[in-house]
Amino acid sequence: MEASSLALFWARVIALSILVYVLLDGFDLGVGILFGTTRDEMKRGQMMSAISPFWDGNETWLVVIGASLFAAFPPVYAVFLGAFYLPVLLMLIGLIFRGIAFEFRNHSRQLSWLWDHGFFYGSVLVAFVQGAAVGAMMRGIPTENGQYTGGAFTWLHPFPILTGIGLVLGYALLGAGWLVLKSDGAVRDWARERVRPLVIGVLVVLGLAFVITMTVDAGAIAQNNLDQRSWGIAFPAVGLLALVGVHFFARKDADSLPYGLTAVFFIAAFLTLGVMMWPYMIPYGLTVADAAAPEASLRFFSYAGFVALPIITIYTIGVYWVFRGKIGQPQS
Repeated sequence: MEASSLALFWARVIALSILVYVLLDGFDLGVGILFGTTRDEMKRGQMMSAISPFWDGNETWLVVIGASLFAAFPPVYAVFLGAFYLPVLLMLIGLIFRGIAFEFRNHSRQLSWLWDHGFFYGSVLVAFVQGAAVGAMMRGIPTENGQYTGGAFTWLHPFPILTGIGLVLGYALLGAGWLVLKSDGAVRDWARERVRPLVIGVLVVLGLAFVITMTVDAGAIAQNNLDQRSWGIAFPAVGLLALVGVHFFARKDADSLPYGLTAVFFIAAFLTLGVMMWPYMIPYGLTVADAAAPEASLRFFSYAGFVALPIITIYTIGVYWVFRGKIGQPQS
């Protein structure tokens, strides 16, 4: 069965929203991860300032993803929550602690240690469970007749744990690149010094993941479609080149390159996953056509989407335009 034009449209909207979310919320989660690696209050204050205009707007894209799945692909929404009930719950807890920390740490001095820990551990927790979910999706989600057939901990395997650690390091690399881009002086230099170790960490995790897929967790990529689409090998190659570029340009004066090249790495990784999994939305049980809501429902939902999506996009672009440039530098 072929997917309808509206089903393909909403599948593309969800895919693009996931990519936008990763690139935007990824850096502020990364800054939160780096936040816990220093006790210097000046650095911590500048880190918060570097993401405070953006973090809540970035998370809007997570709402777009959830709402679009619920309305346009309800079987995917149901299977995903069934498979990742615990990780999703942990992610929400982490997001709550991060949000509270932004508002409370400067107004509750006696408990500032609690909010600082909440901000750091919340960021690590959110990044880890997102990465673990990606790894579990790559392994395949057990389904039967459109229903999840696994257990509460089916997702918990060596490969998803490793992808969870990898995303923590990847988001930290995005965060370091963002701090280089948005800050000056000691904070920029501090962040720049962390770029190369983080690149090495990401490369080590990628290497370990490859070894695991060849040995103890061979099912991790056994069902993917990459071998049938050999042209897709170009994407991981571009991703590796981008990581090498991040490492090479880390000590250069071009402040935009660490974040920009790390973003290229994430885009390449996302496209690689797309090549591996398409047309499945729940690998390897539900395709776009299988999971799409009835055409009348998709059409009705599209009326709201055609209003809301441009508003969210314009708002996001506007915020980044207004707060462009280095921290504390007024814009003309």
